[in-house]
Amino acid sequence: MMKQQIAKRWITAGIASAIVFGALPPGVGYSEVYAKSETAAAETAAVTSSKELQTTLAELMEARHTTITLKYQGATSNLKDILKEAVNGALESDPYTKYVIDRYTYSWKGTSGSAKITFQIYYRETAEQSAYVDDRVKAILKEIMKPGMNDHLKIKAIHDYVVLNMKYDEGLQKYTAYEGLKTGEAVCQGYTLLTYRLLKQAGINNRIVEGSAGGQLHVWNLVSLDGDWYHLDTTWDDPAPDMPGVVKYGYYMRTDEQMRKTHTWNNVYPAAKQSYRHTLSSLITAGGQAAAGMKELEQQLEYTLYSTEAALKNVQGIQGQVKQAISNKQSTVTIRYAGSERQLVDHLSSLYELNIKNISYLAEPLEGTKDLRVEIHWENK
Repeated sequence: MMKQQIAKRWITAGIASAIVFGALPPGVGYSEVYAKSETAAAETAAVTSSKELQTTLAELMEARHTTITLKYQGATSNLKDILKEAVNGALESDPYTKYVIDRYTYSWKGTSGSAKITFQIYYRETAEQSAYVDDRVKAILKEIMKPGMNDHLKIKAIHDYVVLNMKYDEGLQKYTAYEGLKTGEAVCQGYTLLTYRLLKQAGINNRIVEGSAGGQLHVWNLVSLDGDWYHLDTTWDDPAPDMPGVVKYGYYMRTDEQMRKTHTWNNVYPAAKQSYRHTLSSLITAGGQAAAGMKELEQQLEYTLYSTEAALKNVQGIQGQVKQAISNKQSTVTIRYAGSERQLVDHLSSLYELNIKNISYLAEPLEGTKDLRVEIHWENK
């Protein structure tokens, strides 16, 4: 879902080697047109260790400084390794900043006991644009968060907001949360950054996963909830071409095993082992305050289809579900069907008896069963 370019060259200058990297974090899309921050160059600061260098660098990157000059006081014989460790640590300390950096260079010159290090950083999102994202994130959360929501319901609200208000950028030019909020379009990186920021501001710990899906580079979120980790891919839950008002949940709170059917990743991330369907079922069974809203959430995520009683086998069962949807002024329903697709088509033809038209359907295997998950759509006459 993203393209990548990495340029790397070596030069020599001054007393010590000066290394220049044109670098992107693995899996990050490259945009030839990037937004340069107007943030002034940082004043020279003195650091004496890799950790101090990392902390200072992370703070100045977060503030979107384009030129950072630091004086390193200490042995420079292994400065190359120290710099590599510090830069990687600074990027990993703030995933959002890591993914809005287009590219960076750094160089140094000095003696065996000290060195002047200069970083030049190019951002896809300026300090002002990042501030805009922060303001919009706070406003969005104020809009979608309701009193009494637990973290389960907060994650669902954030997921649905991103899917409903974003459209995949087929031109592969918009990579940031800022562009997504301003234009309503972005590639997976923009989806993931906006989801990351919303979850973090809502107090929900999450990470960004780099990998691939559909044969292309891809990123998505990994969410921590009640001690367990789950994959959350808002990009893949948004139909493409865009279908206004439609939210999918095929990649909502998934385990590693479920996710690996379509996604791959090489880096080490916290293991996602717990079935979210089982998590909700346990909360509902326990009852009490922990179960508040969980039954409705279970229905919204279509987990109720996994009840064996939900499997429909005949015309009467299908018509009953559609009649109920029509009475609720709906024009779509999702069912579990225990039969072949050929049998399904025969049964769906009977729905024209209900005074509806333009009936269509989407059938796919219901995960972990021998039955079909069937979306039925129609228009009322």
